[in-house]
Amino acid sequence: MIESFIALFEQPEVLASVRIFFHFTWLWLPIILGSGFYEIWIRYIRTKYIKEQGGILLELKLPKEVLKSPVAMEIILGALSQPGVGSYLDVYLKGRIRPWFSLELVSLGGYVHFFIWTQKKWKNLIEAQIYAQFPSVEVYEVPDYALGLQYDSAINTMWGMQLSLTKADAYPIKTYVEYGLADDPKEEFKVDPITTVLEFLGSLKPADQVWIQILIQAHKKEDLKDLRVTVKPNWKKDVENEIKKVVKEQGISAPEEGKNPSLSSLSDTQKEVIKSMQRNLSKPAFETAIRAIYIAPKDLYNGGNIGSLTSVFKQFGSESLNGFKPGFTTGFDYPWQDFKGKKTEKIKQKLFDAYRKRSFFYLPYKHFKTKPFILTTEELATLFHFPGGVAATPTLDRTQSRKAEPPSNLPL
Repeated sequence: MIESFIALFEQPEVLASVRIFFHFTWLWLPIILGSGFYEIWIRYIRTKYIKEQGGILLELKLPKEVLKSPVAMEIILGALSQPGVGSYLDVYLKGRIRPWFSLELVSLGGYVHFFIWTQKKWKNLIEAQIYAQFPSVEVYEVPDYALGLQYDSAINTMWGMQLSLTKADAYPIKTYVEYGLADDPKEEFKVDPITTVLEFLGSLKPADQVWIQILIQAHKKEDLKDLRVTVKPNWKKDVENEIKKVVKEQGISAPEEGKNPSLSSLSDTQKEVIKSMQRNLSKPAFETAIRAIYIAPKDLYNGGNIGSLTSVFKQFGSESLNGFKPGFTTGFDYPWQDFKGKKTEKIKQKLFDAYRKRSFFYLPYKHFKTKPFILTTEELATLFHFPGGVAATPTLDRTQSRKAEPPSNLPL
């Protein structure tokens, strides 16, 4: 076999090809070396930029009563839509990237907390937006709970997942609008989907911890400033194509460009789906990743919490709209996929570290295990908002009293 390989190079055609290949070394070698240097440079300056920005964790302490609907939270989230990255010099010399944020619902031994993780420079913006919509909510910069716990398989047991959508991004999940919360109903008539999540988090035992992390980054049309040679359009074209697909399936002629389709021949369900999709088009959109981790001491670990954790996301979906499903978990379906458990342990360590670093859109855990999906401010406000009195979770961390207003006769 070796002799046949050597004999191959004795053929005139092969020798001629080799000579041509090395003759043009001056052309292809700089391209290969330049490409390698480019990758290393981008990795270095982006890592440096991320470290320089730092990160802080803000805890949101709720008052006894929250009278506003999730619309108020949608306004806050809209302010986090920061798609700009600056000039080409900022991108390619300073490593500047689009900012990302993490909305977190956490149970520490059954005590429920609302957190927002952000880069330091966005702290004032977030606080101003929260106080503008919820004057009685208190915002504190707190130590990072995720850094206060180490995962060690000899001490504790962990299970984690990242969610995916059940349908294409164009289809919205079941939002607070479908639940009637946009109309500010009285407390006794409210059906708030987030209460299921809060009740589960509040039911955990003192040794249990469940962390839910919603990572978001403003969605935009991507181009050279996003390190792309070709332009990647934003998601709106996909939504328009899905609407046309629904209409076409009913044998209705496709609408003219820029015009809405006639809905008269569609079923009521199809009409509602199209209306939801069209409403979503007018909202700021975010690339999103959702993670969830359950961790507890080995001797107190309750495997039943895994089923509860996956099921608390079901109320955000429906058959006609979109929904959530586990896109990745830290376990394997069959024992022969990981006989000694080494693969599982490695995946758990990586997911735990990715969670603590809030890393998904960029290195070191860029698009770890799943791809980002699109959620708008309306959908995100459904997943992360302050519940009213309908949420009776006793361990939900609320402020004990209303903040005192400053006296009106203060000297100017």
